[in-house]
Amino acid sequence: MKIRLAHLYGNLLNTYGDVGNIMALRYHLRKKGYEVETDLISLGDKFDNKKYDFVFFGGGQDYEQSIVEIDLFKKRDYLKEYIESDGLFLSICGGFQLLGDYYSTMDGKKIDGLKIFKHYTINPKGSKRFISNVKIESTDSKEIYYGFENHGGRTYLSKDQVPFGKVIEGNGNNGEDKTEGFVYKNTYGTYLHGPLLARNENLCDNFVKIIEKKLIK
Repeated sequence: MKIRLAHLYGNLLNTYGDVGNIMALRYHLRKKGYEVETDLISLGDKFDNKKYDFVFFGGGQDYEQSIVEIDLFKKRDYLKEYIESDGLFLSICGGFQLLGDYYSTMDGKKIDGLKIFKHYTINPKGSKRFISNVKIESTDSKEIYYGFENHGGRTYLSKDQVPFGKVIEGNGNNGEDKTEGFVYKNTYGTYLHGPLLARNENLCDNFVKIIEKKLIK
């Protein structure tokens, strides 16, 4: 059986080796006997929301995020449909930010997000960058996950959003409320680099189970 993975803007948004998330998931799926196909979906490419079993949306610098902004809106409805149909979606750093309302850069430029979710991100002028190891307790499973954060933006969730986890060590979304990332259905947003799935085998195994559960349906 073939499993199809999509890497959104992997040629533009791939800081800190986050392609390792695709590699880790592919490795675990192949160990279980699945054939795995990975597509790079970038500028001008169509995103077929019914084709993929897993979508990864990584991070980049402000410049790269501004490049994908216009193209990203052309894919918005398909991405929203994928998310609402319980598709497995991992977004890290810039990808996490762009699923929200907007991202305000340090020089005051506003980059519109997809507005699929209501979180927003600001990068206050003169503020320090969050660079540290992070340890969180997952909101749903209470498992412990580890990662590395390197971001200037402060992300604030809406009152209706559920955090991916509670910060035990590090800064998380904004360094104030102890939230880290968010989770909605099978969509995960986080600042945890590492890569996350390579560093947390328990989470990678959970993702494999989610994919297998959908295959049975």
